[in-house]
Amino acid sequence: MRETLIRTASGLVYIFLLIGATLYSSYTFQILFGILMLISIYEYCKLIKCNLRGPMFIGAVLYTLFALVRKDFITSILLLIPSLYFAINTMILLFKNDMEELKADQKVRSVGNYIILPFIIISQIPFEEDYYNSKIIISIFIIIWINDTFAYIVGKSIGQNKLFEAISPKKTIEGFIGGLGFAILTGLLLSQYFIHQSYIIWVIIAFIVSLFGTIGDLVESRFKRIANVKDSGSIMPGHGGILDRLDSIIFAAPFVFLFFQLLFLISFF
Repeated sequence: MRETLIRTASGLVYIFLLIGATLYSSYTFQILFGILMLISIYEYCKLIKCNLRGPMFIGAVLYTLFALVRKDFITSILLLIPSLYFAINTMILLFKNDMEELKADQKVRSVGNYIILPFIIISQIPFEEDYYNSKIIISIFIIIWINDTFAYIVGKSIGQNKLFEAISPKKTIEGFIGGLGFAILTGLLLSQYFIHQSYIIWVIIAFIVSLFGTIGDLVESRFKRIANVKDSGSIMPGHGGILDRLDSIIFAAPFVFLFFQLLFLISFF
């Protein structure tokens, strides 16, 4: 009972901080996610046994620069290419029985591609309409939370077939389909009653977030299994580390951002 209360309390504090900072202003949103990025770098470097100083410095400098620079299409593509390349290669690793030990320079690059660039991309997503729209990022987080919640409920209730047993024994195909279905329904409802944008766009975003968010969870589970740890950290009592809470958005963000860039290109035709 006590453990459940602690888990609930820390989860509510996390949600309050995230939504509060995102709604308050673009500055508080970017500051919060800059802090979350640094914590994530720390946790990820511990997992892969990488020296902290270089990635922390590079992450802080790049994040600050992109926060100050006005986003354009070319900058967006430069952010996307290495991030998507790493994401695709990481997905391939899920199907390998072993993972080669990364060299020192490879570890630093993986921190950049897996943590730093996705956080920069997350910080850019609310500015897709050339002004700060907090509803975009809040809607994406709501979709993730709904997907995770109903994937767990459906999987627990009727789950029979394992999704990726070698990496995450508790995840089931039924849970994944249930989470995906409720995520798409949530995207539809958000488009009509919260963000007031095309329902087609938000159904597609919900699909992207659910699919790649689930893969992101599996990827982080893979890293934790290699490191032989249960959680990425302990900053959130009952939940683990920041990476444990943000693994879905970290992995899904580049694909959502890519979708927004495609919409931008389509708008010219």
